[in-house]
Amino acid sequence: MSASPSVSGRPRWFVAGDFNGFFGLVVDNLSILGFIAMALVGIFQFPADVVFGRMFPGTAFGVLVGNVLYTWMARRLAARTGRDDVTAMPLGLDAPTSIGMALLVLGPAFLAFKAQGLAPHDAAIATWQLGMASLVIMGVLKIILSFFGEAVTRALPRASLLGSIAGIAIVLMGFLPLLETLRSPVVGFVTLGLLLYVLVAKRKLPIRAPGVLVAFIFGTVLYYGLGLAGLGAPGFKVPEWTPPQVVLPWPTLGFIEGLPTAMTYLPLLLPFGLLMVVGGINVSESARAAGDDYRTRDILLVEAVATLVAGLCGGVAQTTPYIGQPAYKHMGARSGYTLLTGLFVGIGGMLGVISGLVQWLPLAVLAPIIVYVAIDITTQAFQATPREHAGAMVLGFLPSVAYLLAIKAPGWIAPEQLVAMTTTLDGHGLPELAVIFTLGNGFIITSMLWIAAVVAMIDGKLLRASGILLVAAALTLFGLIHSVDPRGGIYLPWALEGLPKLISWQFTGAYVGLAALLALLSLQKSDHDQRS
Repeated sequence: MSASPSVSGRPRWFVAGDFNGFFGLVVDNLSILGFIAMALVGIFQFPADVVFGRMFPGTAFGVLVGNVLYTWMARRLAARTGRDDVTAMPLGLDAPTSIGMALLVLGPAFLAFKAQGLAPHDAAIATWQLGMASLVIMGVLKIILSFFGEAVTRALPRASLLGSIAGIAIVLMGFLPLLETLRSPVVGFVTLGLLLYVLVAKRKLPIRAPGVLVAFIFGTVLYYGLGLAGLGAPGFKVPEWTPPQVVLPWPTLGFIEGLPTAMTYLPLLLPFGLLMVVGGINVSESARAAGDDYRTRDILLVEAVATLVAGLCGGVAQTTPYIGQPAYKHMGARSGYTLLTGLFVGIGGMLGVISGLVQWLPLAVLAPIIVYVAIDITTQAFQATPREHAGAMVLGFLPSVAYLLAIKAPGWIAPEQLVAMTTTLDGHGLPELAVIFTLGNGFIITSMLWIAAVVAMIDGKLLRASGILLVAAALTLFGLIHSVDPRGGIYLPWALEGLPKLISWQFTGAYVGLAALLALLSLQKSDHDQRS
């Protein structure tokens, strides 16, 4: 694409394509905020005032900070190169980890706090502080990793990094929102079908408008039209109007209260932060290929700072540079679209406008968008990895299935029966439900290690596979994966007693045994040696 210098010699603040880019980026952020609200309020019965009045303003402020800095970076690059076609890096809330925070951390933590005897509002405040602490931890981690990000990606195969997040996508981001979609079948299925038509089949609509916008509007009109006509799904009601409330996201030390609980979620938080660093490296390379040579470390540092600022100001969902920078360039967007998005989401979050929009978007309309995101993430994982590594990635999906069952089991089984099913030995090995919980705890790291080990086997690097399995054994001992703590917390192995100790050592021994076997197999001649 040729450069088009502005008349004044300086890049223009806004061009026509910026407004197309602005709308697309805003819809992405609104859909993720909407799902966070849907998951917490709709699924976990979280108090709405805490979500909209405490969590959203700080979360939106992180989007403002990141997009303003990316706008400045784009204008600096344009001034340095003398070009007027530089497109800013888009920044927004990360879909997989934001949804993961809602479904895997915040929601279960809220239920756990209530089970400890806290009133719903007090449990919600404790969960909010946990969310803040989680974001601060991930922000600090990403600042550190921004200097070593490329080394991290070299240490793990692409299948390991993409396959672990694909497992979350298809099992948790795909299945759970699909259930919400089909609770209002007509609206949900029609909206999902429309999204698949424009985004997967890539077919054109008879009107010139972004497909996601059309799906939003059509699904919302259908939802309220059928509901008001008495033809909607059971439980339809028009949301109560909540007057906009001005909430300034001032920095707070409330995250300190949440740090002890957040430490028990490190097996989830560490991969979340790592994946954002990997994603930042990938999108930087993508922008470079499109003609905008941003320094990878700068892209990562800005995103890390935005996440850290959001956490310090009450946010609970981390930001990320979006992978679609070349797509926004093709729309004609330059640097104005990120500035507009940051101001709209950030100021709208402070004034309550964003919360108002999210409250009026039906769950049956928001959930299908997340289902599409799950499909897209999983598809990209297979497309971006060697075909011979596909089996390794599929294996990595299974710990996510265990975590899904662990999430749902308490709602299906009475508490006293649940305890019995996880502690009673029947002479046929470890209790099945205990195995499910143990496999599910730390499932993201488990998936990454399983995939990395199998990829090493496929590539004939048996000693490398053996080393990965020994790392898994060490992590198992301390509960970073396969924690026998019901909350998934970490511990010292010598502090365990009874059945938990037995389960922990059995899982550890399994890894050590397979590692030893692979090390022995590495001593035999390879197929290449035998042929020669």
